[in-house]
Amino acid sequence: MTEPNPAAPAPLFGASDIRRLAGEIGVRPTKTLGQNFVIDGNTIRRIVSAAGIAANETVLEVGPGLGSLTLGLLDAAAAVVAVEIDPVLAAKLPATVAEWRPAAVGNFHLVEADAMKVTDLPVEPTSLVANLPYNVAVPVVLHLLEHFPSLQHGLVMVQDEVADRLAAGPGSKTYGVPSVKAAWYSQMRKAGVIGMNVFWPAPKIHSGLVAFTRREPPATSATRQQVFAVIDAAFAQRRKTLRAALSGWAGGGAEAERCLLAAGVDPTARGEVIDIAAFARIAEAKEAGA
Repeated sequence: MTEPNPAAPAPLFGASDIRRLAGEIGVRPTKTLGQNFVIDGNTIRRIVSAAGIAANETVLEVGPGLGSLTLGLLDAAAAVVAVEIDPVLAAKLPATVAEWRPAAVGNFHLVEADAMKVTDLPVEPTSLVANLPYNVAVPVVLHLLEHFPSLQHGLVMVQDEVADRLAAGPGSKTYGVPSVKAAWYSQMRKAGVIGMNVFWPAPKIHSGLVAFTRREPPATSATRQQVFAVIDAAFAQRRKTLRAALSGWAGGGAEAERCLLAAGVDPTARGEVIDIAAFARIAEAKEAGA
């Protein structure tokens, strides 16, 4: 008889496990909720490793689904709080954790809710690690960073194109509203690409990993809402100069030019070439001249 290897990693789901669990509760992944379940244990280990989770951390997971990533997070962190919108999946998760990670049952907290509306959790998370539905990835990330300042770092898996947008810097062709608003809260970077065949069902596009580290927003007397209003206006007509794009926001082209010059920004520049600090200065200039 072969003795068990005490150093062997704890088991994670494979494709047959995922399909069995889904079959037990009559679940078929839906496009409406953007459900693509990870069926490869090595991919889970890669995500958990790249997230850099410390053993004393509490991880926030959004959309745990059948629990593929949840198990890997429970192995690495002190606690996991999972937010799941699907009531059928949410009802199954505690039993799955009890079966696969019985020693970690007390470290698992389940919240059945829409992540876009969550503003309170039973434990304070320090890290966000999630396989996010493609259709709501950006608003979910921004919402969680806004409402949970305890989140100091994280790693999210999103559509590869969205990953590029979140991590883009000024001057990049993918730099836009998601890039600038994310930069208000954190430093974001692309951390890898995930293939299609590690999911069930397999999506038609690759996924990207985006890592982030919390930082203080730019020093400004303008509020976040005021700065974000400038960002929205600047990219609503991204081919136009900032003077033209911000004229509606400012109440006229002359006022837009005044705000831009006061902020040290060239009125003939376009939004995709300036950083979050410049957007904050523009918002502050308007408020100062109001």
